[in-house]
Amino acid sequence: MNSAWETFLQNNGAEFDGGQTVVSFGSLRRELSMALTGTVFADLSQLGILAVRGKDAATFLQGQCTNDVVNLAESHSQLNGICSPKGRFLATFRVFRDGEGYLLSMPRQMLEGVAKRLQMFIMRSAVILTDASDQSIRLGVSGPAAMTELSALISSLPSAVDEVVRSGEYTVVQIPGVQPRFEVHGPIAAMQKLWETLNVRAAPVGTSAWQLLDILAGLPVITPETTDAFVPQMVNYQLIGGVSFKKGCYTGQEVVARMQYLGKLKRQMYLAKIQSDAAPQPGNDLYSPADKEQSAGKIVSAEPHPDGGYMVLAVIQIASQEAGPLHLGSSEGPVLEFAELPYALATPA
Repeated sequence: MNSAWETFLQNNGAEFDGGQTVVSFGSLRRELSMALTGTVFADLSQLGILAVRGKDAATFLQGQCTNDVVNLAESHSQLNGICSPKGRFLATFRVFRDGEGYLLSMPRQMLEGVAKRLQMFIMRSAVILTDASDQSIRLGVSGPAAMTELSALISSLPSAVDEVVRSGEYTVVQIPGVQPRFEVHGPIAAMQKLWETLNVRAAPVGTSAWQLLDILAGLPVITPETTDAFVPQMVNYQLIGGVSFKKGCYTGQEVVARMQYLGKLKRQMYLAKIQSDAAPQPGNDLYSPADKEQSAGKIVSAEPHPDGGYMVLAVIQIASQEAGPLHLGSSEGPVLEFAELPYALATPA
């Protein structure tokens, strides 16, 4: 994290986890509640930025990523990811243009591994990979008045999900959410000014509150605990615009395409709530009483809910989810209470 930005956050009441993640601004439960109904803003330093530049950047990424990078316009961003040869996600990220290059936004703990993986395939391509995480500051803004509050300082804003607008020193990306939601990127002085503007009528929140909004939006995030565990369709990536089935070959493409056109979808991702004393963790197994030994699914992500318990995204066998109930950790563990995602699930073949 930029040291000057870290000092700025501390001076504004941020409490850190000992690393680069803001836990809260004094009251986690209040912030979680505010995130569900009010207008809030969050530091996004937990996200890293991998810059991919060079005259071959577009064609290089096209051969590695699940989505169509070549046809990505400057005015849009896209969900994307890279797979193993077996078609399983090694990482997920959001991509948008940066001049002639591309910026890949992902959890910081995933950046080094993604860079090493991509570096293996550069060979003679004119491509340079750079950790650009500290070259800009990033804020998330969400809520019913998000656009109004941002427009007090930024003259032009995106009007649709995935749209990107560059206005002065700011780059603004609209992202999915149960309420209007934006990511704003910019230099530190401009972002400090934005923070002070937002802090009049909106509330700062910690990382958990922001990631709760990701979960409620049904946005999967691959972490070290779940890397190489899921084919894209298992985390609903084809339903939220993260996979192109027309772009041609990429690593793992044959497996992903076969699942789409010839296979039978046996697992998909669900939204659920778990009343548990211990926080569910990515990669935790789920079990059905009908089979106490064999895992029926895995947690993708989890965050606390202001009313207690945890909201989770979980990849689960469709047959097991339909039969129910499902439990965390063992066949006698806490029960999953399913909720509706903001998009329709796929119909199994």
